[in-house]
Amino acid sequence: MEDKDIIRLYFERDEEAIRKTEEKYGGYCYKTAENILGDSGKAEECLNSALLAVWNSVPPNEPKNLKIYLAKIARNFAVGILEKEKAEKRGGGVLEIAAEELSEALPSKESVEEDYIARELGESINLFVSKLPEKERKIFIRRYFFFETPEKIGEKFGFSPNRVSVILHRTRKKLKNFLEKEGLF
Repeated sequence: MEDKDIIRLYFERDEEAIRKTEEKYGGYCYKTAENILGDSGKAEECLNSALLAVWNSVPPNEPKNLKIYLAKIARNFAVGILEKEKAEKRGGGVLEIAAEELSEALPSKESVEEDYIARELGESINLFVSKLPEKERKIFIRRYFFFETPEKIGEKFGFSPNRVSVILHRTRKKLKNFLEKEGLF
């Protein structure tokens, strides 16, 4: 079933929309949450929460890309669970490692204009990522959006984990230079 047809079911408030969404994108969203959490039970909880959130948000929202819309929601639930566990579980988690790596290329948030800068920063990062060569862009997104390890990314692209780490390091340096030129670092 096409995404537009599934979205139409949401607008009609037909519960079949949830089943069709899970059938088509459930595995993808589950894997996204599992990559972040490393726990199949919590990943299943994120998927269920994401499906309910889509049911509650469509309508009025009408996502242009249902797969990305659902994955983003599942990812946000997974990150939320990690943040709740952060107090108990300090350091060593995949989220903390990825965030620490990326922090080298991002400005600090100590400014009074934090919200404005955050929006500008988000737009600039999106622009930067959109201009990356395809493989570099996919590796960057897999690491910093889906929080996959360099080992998993390497398996998918046929690279060693070390090569993935080098690509990510170079990309972060390019990002830092780009943000400096934009006046955001």
